[in-house]
Amino acid sequence: MKKKWITFLMTAIVTASVVTGCKKEEKEQTSEPTPTTQLQVTPPAESTTQPQPSATKAPVEKADVRYKRVSVHDPSVIKVEDTYYIFGSHMAWAKSKDLMQWEIFQTNINSKYKDIFQEPWESYAKTASNPEVKGNLWAPDVIYNEAMKKYCMYMSVNGDDWNSVIVLLTADNIEGPYEYVGPVVYSGFNTENHPAEKTDIYKVLGEGADLTRYQSTRNTKLNAIDPCVLYDDEGTLWMTFGSWFGGIYMLKLDANTGLRDYTTTYTTVPNESDQYYGYKLAGGFEVSGEGPYILKVGDYYYLFLSYGGLTASGGYQMRVFRSEKITGPYVDQTGNSAIYKNNVNNLFSEIGIRIMCSYKFSANIETHVAQGHNSVFVDDDGKIFLIYHTRFAGGKNGIEEAHEVRVQQLFVNQDGWLIAAPYEYSGETLEKEGYEEEQLLGEYELVVHNPKAYYQKTGTKQIGIIKTQNITLNQDKTVSGDVTGTWSYTENTSEMTITINGVEYKGYFLKQATEGVHKIVMTFTALGNNVCVWGSKK
Repeated sequence: MKKKWITFLMTAIVTASVVTGCKKEEKEQTSEPTPTTQLQVTPPAESTTQPQPSATKAPVEKADVRYKRVSVHDPSVIKVEDTYYIFGSHMAWAKSKDLMQWEIFQTNINSKYKDIFQEPWESYAKTASNPEVKGNLWAPDVIYNEAMKKYCMYMSVNGDDWNSVIVLLTADNIEGPYEYVGPVVYSGFNTENHPAEKTDIYKVLGEGADLTRYQSTRNTKLNAIDPCVLYDDEGTLWMTFGSWFGGIYMLKLDANTGLRDYTTTYTTVPNESDQYYGYKLAGGFEVSGEGPYILKVGDYYYLFLSYGGLTASGGYQMRVFRSEKITGPYVDQTGNSAIYKNNVNNLFSEIGIRIMCSYKFSANIETHVAQGHNSVFVDDDGKIFLIYHTRFAGGKNGIEEAHEVRVQQLFVNQDGWLIAAPYEYSGETLEKEGYEEEQLLGEYELVVHNPKAYYQKTGTKQIGIIKTQNITLNQDKTVSGDVTGTWSYTENTSEMTITINGVEYKGYFLKQATEGVHKIVMTFTALGNNVCVWGSKK
């Protein structure tokens, strides 16, 4: 199959904080996307049920919150004492005390990157077509290694044509200085400019091993980028990594060195595991997917992926799967595997729970699109946070590909699936005792996160932005408006359900501050049949 490529641009926002965006190579879509603006619903039969009176509207309440924005692409989060840190591509880092006001900081990497990365860049990743290392330091992940008593930063040194290597740097303090330790895993070997002898693959596979399978984009020709490092319940250290086209894999690390554990071996089983790359978790067959991130909550490991191309009109979107084992298999709510068996355009796929789509509540100042490459973590108080970068329909501040960091709470619903709060975090807490019914009744804007729609712009024409629908939660537990159904809540909790067109969505009510004026409103978030829905009270 003829390979087509487009090189996505590096973007930069020049604001009070200047941080560069991320540049990655993506594969062109092989088919024209079908314009979709709204989940199609079957027109309801005429109902004889009359809406019930809603509660008297309370005075407008506003939250006193302030945000300080930063542009960090591919943000990976770690908390150290009382400070949250995010590390992103192109040496962009920021920190915050409250997940709302961020400030840029620098480490020694910013000024010493040529020296720090000289060995992996000069010996392997550098080519005539890609001669500068500065724009090729991608998606770091930082973890505190208990055995080493060091902060370990895993970063991709990216080269053209999959010639990349994930390396390890360490520091005694989270803000550095960081020192180069060595390579962890390679990709793109056995090419003219990047012979396998420059890598560790023969150390793993044995001298003279057949490397044919590593040249197939439908098989294991992946890019060694986007590391995510975590401990499992037994204290074993793992790293997941990779990208389209060959898929997402996972390796065991040596906790004492932070590098690859060469004592652990893997067998090559098609679409399950690979002798060099380890266990296959997702993707393959040239299907889009990058930015893997895994979090253990309760009984499950949750795998986040970003589908599509990272530009505003590229279809970038976050999907989530889960598994009882860190090595998989990972599936979505309807049982679909994260591993693909053939080539499809997954921008229109129902595989994976799409956390959010391109959307805009009436309270939103901006239309959020191309959200992705997230990290997640559980805070000391049990709150779960989703950290990602978002772009905006039509750009921002005159920059088409402008991007900023956003933070939203996640919740585990009644079926054990992660769902996101409708608005960004402003200090809110899920009320364990729930709310009075009068607070729940009334008119809402409904967003159904259609997994098959994404923002696209051609000239002045914009499509793929999900339109809100108007519904009313009535006292008799019916739903009326643009869609009809039923709803319920569990007394003395925040749990709720809403049934629309025969699909039951389970989730929570939550008071939140809207975007813009920060008006406090009742919201809900719920999941059913692999689709997320949000509600925001008018």
